Amino acid sequence: MKKFTLCLKISLVSAFCVFLYAFSDPETLEQYTGYLQKSFTDHYDSSQENGQVKRYELNVTNNGFCRYKRYFNNGKTEYFAFKLAKFKDMDYYGTTNAGKLYIHTKGDDVIVQTYKDRGGDVDSMATQIIIPVKNMEAEDLNQIRDNLEKICAQPQPVKVPQ
Repeated sequence: MKKFTLCLKISLVSAFCVFLYAFSDPETLEQYTGYLQKSFTDHYDSSQENGQVKRYELNVTNNGFCRYKRYFNNGKTEYFAFKLAKFKDMDYYGTTNAGKLYIHTKGDDVIVQTYKDRGGDVDSMATQIIIPVKNMEAEDLNQIRDNLEKICAQPQPVKVPQ
């Protein structure tokens, strides 16, 4: 009888855990990308560009892409883009006041395009993107890394050949 009671208790506890998990709210890709967008916007440091950049656009999209575009005073435009699921690692060089965030990808996964450059328009691929940031604490860096890793851990949609 004790064995039956123990099995019954284990079954009930397991069923209760499954019940609670069914009503939990798992985080979505939109929540991760929203946090990254807010972090990059809040911590971006345009003063590190030495007055060469007229304006910039830094967007993290809901479908999992990071796009960074810089418009220089001389008319040149640089564009960087990569799929967040290709994230491999990140480094931060600097102090809590100012530094550069290096986001590395698994391979040549960063699209690099330049427009109106003296050397001509260039399309190439890179393994990292560098974002100038300010007021970056260790906790902020850990949160950014966690969100990028959670995006990588999400199941990727399977493409069906037609």
